[in-house]
Amino acid sequence: DSLALSAENVQHNLRIAYYCRTFLSIVAGAIAGVLGLTGVYGFLCYFLVMLCASAGLAAKTRFNTSAFFDSWHRVAFDGFLQGLMSFVLFWTLVYDIVHIF
Repeated sequence: DSLALSAENVQHNLRIAYYCRTFLSIVAGAIAGVLGLTGVYGFLCYFLVMLCASAGLAAKTRFNTSAFFDSWHRVAFDGFLQGLMSFVLFWTLVYDIVHIF
C-alpha cells in the first residue's frame, strides 16, 4: 500500500539526517586523528561510521524508511561526499595537533 508523504516533512527528515551525518563525520574525523589513523585505515573509519549512521537512521524509522523518506537510498547515501570533506578536514586537523605539534 502506498503512503502519501508531505514534501515538507520529507525535506525536514532529510535535513535532520544530513545534520546527523555531518556531526558524525566531524566526530569520526577527530577520533581518527586522535587514534593516529593514516591512509586507508582512516577512510575505513569514515565508511564504518557512515554505515552505522545509516543503520541508526533506518532503526530510528523501525526499518520502514518509506514512511519518512521518499526512497531508501536517500537515507543510505544522502550527504555522503559532504560528510567526507568534513571528515578529512577534522581528521587532518586533529592528527596534526595531536601527533605533530
